[in-house]
Amino acid sequence: MEHFVVSARKYRPQTFKDVVGQQAITNTLLNAIEHNHLAQALLFTGPRGVGKTTCARILAKKINQDGEQDPNEDFAFNIFELDAASNNSVDDIRNLIDQVRIPPQVGKYKVYIIDEVHMLSQAAFNAFLKTLEEPPKHAIFILATTEKHKIIPTILSRCQIFDFKRITVKDAKEYLGFIAGQEGVEAEDDALHIIAQKADGAMRDALSIYDRVVSFSGKNLTRQAVTENLNVLDYDTYITATDLILKNDIPQLLLLFNEILSHGFDGHHFIAGLASHFRDLLVCKDPKTINLLEVGDNTKALYYKQAQEASAPFLLKGIELANECDLQYKSSRNQRLLVELCLMQLASVTFGEEKKKDRAYIIPPNHFTGTPIPAPALKLSPKEKEVIVNNEYATGDSAAPAAAQIPNLSKEPGDCAPENQPQGEIKPEVPTPPVHDPGNNSPGAATNVSSEAAEQEEIQVDVMPEVSQKVSGLSLKSIRKKKELEAQKREARAEVEVVKNGKFSEEEMQAAWQEFSEEQNEKGEKILASIMQTDTPALIGKNICVELPNETMKLELEKVQYHLMGFLKEKLQNTHIQLKVTVNEKAEKKFAFTAIEKFEKLKEKNPMIEKLRATFDLDI
Repeated sequence: MEHFVVSARKYRPQTFKDVVGQQAITNTLLNAIEHNHLAQALLFTGPRGVGKTTCARILAKKINQDGEQDPNEDFAFNIFELDAASNNSVDDIRNLIDQVRIPPQVGKYKVYIIDEVHMLSQAAFNAFLKTLEEPPKHAIFILATTEKHKIIPTILSRCQIFDFKRITVKDAKEYLGFIAGQEGVEAEDDALHIIAQKADGAMRDALSIYDRVVSFSGKNLTRQAVTENLNVLDYDTYITATDLILKNDIPQLLLLFNEILSHGFDGHHFIAGLASHFRDLLVCKDPKTINLLEVGDNTKALYYKQAQEASAPFLLKGIELANECDLQYKSSRNQRLLVELCLMQLASVTFGEEKKKDRAYIIPPNHFTGTPIPAPALKLSPKEKEVIVNNEYATGDSAAPAAAQIPNLSKEPGDCAPENQPQGEIKPEVPTPPVHDPGNNSPGAATNVSSEAAEQEEIQVDVMPEVSQKVSGLSLKSIRKKKELEAQKREARAEVEVVKNGKFSEEEMQAAWQEFSEEQNEKGEKILASIMQTDTPALIGKNICVELPNETMKLELEKVQYHLMGFLKEKLQNTHIQLKVTVNEKAEKKFAFTAIEKFEKLKEKNPMIEKLRATFDLDI
């Protein structure tokens, strides 16, 4: 059985041209070697599996070639690799310094590659400083690390730093396709794309995943085999979920989520992937940004088709809801319910969208931009016209005649007038202008319209200002104007209020007072009921007079004055009565409220209470 070599070792680059995704760095190193501008201390930093150690080995081999040696010569005896993770003490660095003094036997340079240099101790760094700053002419140090921030600044200042970037999905997919061709494996483009995405920018991880998937599927590498082996949610799942969301099919959407959980996927992973899917759809909305989508051409077509079905507001709202669920997932006690609620909210975003467009607005959209609707012509008597012209309502900075306040309502003589509107208050007191009679041939003949006929043609005009005036609430001036209009409305309503002037006796008033007090007592307002029983109200003219012993009781009674007087006016059929409350602190108190008042009442009944208090020195 032939020994198997993993692809990460078998296809390790041997020249700078073979390095994937680091063209800027490899070109810089080649030019430095060609022009003899190579620094003696280099620092390679970047994520794992992007080619730091590989480039260090290629560089160590390249600088010792002068064109005469065999290209396959690796100069292994001139290259020294030190793992700083396990050799991080001061003694290890001292041994390295002792070796640096010995010149190479073959070639020009001895190259020292220190991997994971950030693992060196503080003392080892300090011991290495002098040698790193002034090494021998034949020594070159290449330091490699994944965590540059852990290296002390004095080391960084002595090195020429090269930042390696992550391998793009496109570059990783192309290199995987090259290896698949070398191995005779038929691989689908989408399958290689999923492997490159799963590697997350690390070429070594991509090759390890590739070896595992090939061992599972053999010489035919399909997208289905990759997703099944890697246990990842591919774009088909998210496209199906999005279709169900756009159709508002909540039951099928919950069943799909249940199926995803049954396959061992995490709900957190699913909802985060759904947010990314919405982002990809949003990118596909514009042909200019579709290149930001790192997927195959066939997949791009599917994304573009679904992007046309989903609106941009829906995608933005979907990203917002999915991200909110993502943030709350770890702190939630019922994580499955959280994701299900998020899915139901997503499926409800577009539900009833047409009805929402037709909803009524408090202020119509064309209020400020639309063409004003002309008011229909109203039939008014001459006296009404005279009243409207002479009485103007001030609106804003300019005055508008009251005719502007007339609502746009066309009424026929048979229509019903509002309940509180006074009937027949405006009557013509002067004769109407003569009207030419077509049946009378004599010139100047005219007929005078009687007042009764005029009343039949008259239209009751409601001049309340709140109907025709619209006030915006966007400034202090508009708020002040709104208050003025409300005051005018109250005054107008007060004018049309039905006046009642029924006769009643003082006994009927006291009975109504007692009835209201009992109602308050039944509602649990014990204090208010007791205050009303403190004094018997007296009727003086149209005033109901009550005398209370203190100001506090007066304030409590005045709090319910509106309801009390409304009750009495309705009960007594009289709208002219008023309540007069006075305070007489010398008046006899029928009820005791405070502790001192209760003690005084008890002392009046039994003077021995005071002796008892003094004997035992009691406090009230």
